[in-house]
Amino acid sequence: MSVIRKILVVDDDPIVGKSFDRVLTSKGYAVITAISGEEALLKLNNEHYDVVFTDIKMPGMSGLEVAERVKASQPWLPVVIVTGYGTGANEERAEAAGVSGFLRKPLSPEMIEASTEKALQDLAVAVAPVVAAVPVAIEVVPAIEMGTGKTETIKNIALFLAAPMIGLAYVVAMPFVGIAMLVWFGSKALLKRN
Repeated sequence: MSVIRKILVVDDDPIVGKSFDRVLTSKGYAVITAISGEEALLKLNNEHYDVVFTDIKMPGMSGLEVAERVKASQPWLPVVIVTGYGTGANEERAEAAGVSGFLRKPLSPEMIEASTEKALQDLAVAVAPVVAAVPVAIEVVPAIEMGTGKTETIKNIALFLAAPMIGLAYVVAMPFVGIAMLVWFGSKALLKRN
């Protein structure tokens, strides 16, 4: 059983979170979003994440402050700055905090995927000496216990069982929809002609 990598995306723009979700979920990652630095720190206190992506400019706590706090409490955790406002001062402060990299907006799927893979490689390098030095018994936790919840599992099972019926409904309904459209457009053409 493979371990699902959890990615935390911190950005007050929901489109950015949806972009990460669209790109990374299909690659097997679990993408969790936070719309503020405060919400991100709360989530980081309650759950384990493998990578954090944070925007610099947000209302309240800035992404640089989020990066500094994350690196202070979990120095091994890769943090990537996502920004449309890159300045030398911001980059120096972020590098001093120990961020793994920068992503410049606008984002492309390739940029998102490549930066995630690089951050996970950074995590592996940071954690490898610790794992080698301290033998630890690792318990594999099923995905249900990792936060997907009972409701989400029931929903997924229901969708799995309903999918063939929905497909069958489309197959049965399509000829009727096609005939109705032909009649509709044919009658409109005849009315225009007369």
